[in-house]
Amino acid sequence: MKHSAGVLLYRWNQGRLEVLLVHPSGPYNRRAPWSIPKGELDPGEDPEQAARRETAEETGITPPERLLPLGTVQYRKSRKRIVGFAAPAPPGAEPRCASWEVDRAEFLPVEEALKRIHPDQAPLIRRLVEHLQAELPPEADTPRDSN
Repeated sequence: MKHSAGVLLYRWNQGRLEVLLVHPSGPYNRRAPWSIPKGELDPGEDPEQAARRETAEETGITPPERLLPLGTVQYRKSRKRIVGFAAPAPPGAEPRCASWEVDRAEFLPVEEALKRIHPDQAPLIRRLVEHLQAELPPEADTPRDSN
């Protein structure tokens, strides 16, 4: 079974929660769903180290020191397992396609992210939203998944 790890970076933009997703490159991925920045663990690497490395490699953004564990999701078809973490994006962070593996890297409002992300990864966004509910400013839109 393959194991990957990634970081779901987030930020507040005009009172709305946004998360950073990437889209895989290549013509065969034109219609592929988006993903959190993630990748496979190197030999001897723990999931948090891999998540930090892969996020920086794919987006050009280095996650902050403290990561919030979001648990694990598993793809239904391939059985691939992804260990997810979350962290606030560094102030002023602007994602870029820093790897040949991705052709887009964008902060998206949670509602849009839930439409674009691979369905098996959607629980990671939902877990982040649940965690942040207590921290939401009173004027913030509270993102809800309609699925």
